Amino acid sequence: MDNSVLTSSLADAMVRVTELSAIAAARLAGRGDEKKADAAAVDAMRSAFNAVDFKGRVVIGEGERDEAPMLYIGEEVGTGKGPEIDIALDPLEGTTLTAKAMADACAVLAIAPRGGLLHAPDTYMDKLAIGPGYPEGIISLDASPADNIMALAKHTGRKVEDMTVCVLDRPRHQEIIDSLRSAGARVSLITDGDVAGVIATTNPLTGIDMYVGQGGAPEGVLAAAALKCVGGQMFGRLVFRNDDEKKRASRVGITDFGKTYSLNELASGETVFCATGVTKGNLLDGVLHRDGRVHTHTLVMTSTDGMVRYVRSSRKI
Repeated sequence: MDNSVLTSSLADAMVRVTELSAIAAARLAGRGDEKKADAAAVDAMRSAFNAVDFKGRVVIGEGERDEAPMLYIGEEVGTGKGPEIDIALDPLEGTTLTAKAMADACAVLAIAPRGGLLHAPDTYMDKLAIGPGYPEGIISLDASPADNIMALAKHTGRKVEDMTVCVLDRPRHQEIIDSLRSAGARVSLITDGDVAGVIATTNPLTGIDMYVGQGGAPEGVLAAAALKCVGGQMFGRLVFRNDDEKKRASRVGITDFGKTYSLNELASGETVFCATGVTKGNLLDGVLHRDGRVHTHTLVMTSTDGMVRYVRSSRKI
């Protein structure tokens, strides 16, 4: 990463940012208050950002300025010294998971040089993602879920019955689920946290071959930044429920409302992706307090060198 503004020291600083956010959120795990858990993570992330030497700009955040007092879209963070960086973030991916002390909550962020991340509006997005190792053109948002998973199975020489697809457990996804099961594929349903669901396609140990479904567009950009680091594929198409959402898109420069975005359009620049577990999940262990210390588990990935690293940290409480 030496020839990039995304230096190794900046990547390490982002690890600390998600660690501190996760620790703050984990203190409220299982206490039934989503808003307090999210607020604690947001406050911790903002404070951590402001200790980093960079000119950070939030492009995917907690919402527009009139909706979010901190880490709103357009907010400037950092010391103001150093490289100009765009930030996509979710201080607490899985607020409900945290409130109920359920698996897979995490603190997540991605950074890129200025202009390197799609300024996605706060709308829904149809998403389709697979991990590395597949040729271009093997999957499409215009194909049925059944056709996509059968294409993957054919390419790998595996039976469709041995393929597993991650889908967010929502009533709107019933047709997707039915399509996949009609082809014979397994469907792994998750209650929340579709960023973690997309990232699961990059790790063979999870057993997830494909992610498909409709979720938040900002989370789609975060997931794309992660896939960019390991060479996966992702497609996204914005879904608008009303004219107000189209106006939100227009304000961030989006005019083609039916466009299908590829991975390199969602994350066009080099990226660093960090996620620290808040609660224990498939990819990451959660925050653990033991013997007067707090332990964290973080995934950090960089696209410049394809590096994937898991970091275990321990600090005094």
